Amino acid sequence: MNDTASTELASLLCSRLCHDLLSPVGALSNGLELLADETDPEMRRRCFELLDQSARISADKLRFFRLAFGAAGGFGEMVPVEEPRQLIEALVGDAKRIEINWALATKELPKGAVKVLLNMAQIALDALVRGGTLDIGAENRPGEAVEIVVRAAGPKIAFDEVIGEALEGGMPEGGLTSRTAAAHMVSLVAKQAGGGLQFHRGEGTLVLGAVLPRV
Repeated sequence: MNDTASTELASLLCSRLCHDLLSPVGALSNGLELLADETDPEMRRRCFELLDQSARISADKLRFFRLAFGAAGGFGEMVPVEEPRQLIEALVGDAKRIEINWALATKELPKGAVKVLLNMAQIALDALVRGGTLDIGAENRPGEAVEIVVRAAGPKIAFDEVIGEALEGGMPEGGLTSRTAAAHMVSLVAKQAGGGLQFHRGEGTLVLGAVLPRV
């Protein structure tokens, strides 16, 4: 990737982060404005609840994007699976109407694999616009490969094929956008690891998979 493409990708990922943080941070601002003028004890209590919820969502999203997009300097090459699990469960809790099931056959994953796992989970979660189930599995076979599978199932799957193209390493027609930047980034992570990503969309389902060889 050349310098121009790298700058564009970083800009689009930043746009995605800002877009996702705008709502909870805006709610914080609104809550503080209401609190400044409110004297009714019950209304003040509700304002504090709004502030607490908005602050928690903002912190959860920042922690998620730090590991999904950033260098995540607080970790070594291997990351405990409890970290991405907690981050994904926080996002699912905010989304509502979604049940999550886990099949993690390892206690830790390489940092690159964690980026892939988090971003695929985010894509699958975004697809469940009317709720449903999110199944996440990962297996780390030392000396062989890391395998990750994320499956979304629900009454309606909202998934743009250009995201799938970006996941599989293709460049969407018209170039990258904030909707495809994360998928493109994890395809690069997978490629650098000598592996690849795949997707399959069926009737009411979306399956995302990754195989990342261990070297």
